[in-house]
Amino acid sequence: MSKFRKEGKKESPGINTSALPDIVFMLLFFFMVATKMRDPKVMVKTSVPVVSEVEKIVKKSWINHILVGPPTDPSKGDAPRIQFDDKFGSVDEVQQFITLKKNEHPEAIRDYLTTAIKADRSVKMGLIQDIKQELRKINSLKLLYSASEGEVEE
Repeated sequence: MSKFRKEGKKESPGINTSALPDIVFMLLFFFMVATKMRDPKVMVKTSVPVVSEVEKIVKKSWINHILVGPPTDPSKGDAPRIQFDDKFGSVDEVQQFITLKKNEHPEAIRDYLTTAIKADRSVKMGLIQDIKQELRKINSLKLLYSASEGEVEE
């Protein structure tokens, strides 16, 4: 028999978690401050038309934006241009842009994605019709136009 016997098993002390909330909030504030939400650079002028009734969008993450208007840089000319995210494009690139944007989302919500056209007042409706025709070819039929609310001038 042994001379040295432990009478009871010693338990290890518990982990001190009093600083845990401080660390979590410090990380939360760091990521809130350090994260920059990416806004595409607007390279076209868009003076949207004024309408009498405007409806707000609920799911803004489900909208793909196409901007149409004259370039802000005078060296690019004054003819209306189409802007996809951060680059200029043509009517022929509408299908490719929308298809790429749809593939970024889960398949379950692809049917709910909407294309928003924000066009300048001076843009001819023929260009908008060409964009709509390209959207029909890829069955992207949900479309909205950006406008501002106010008194409609007659």
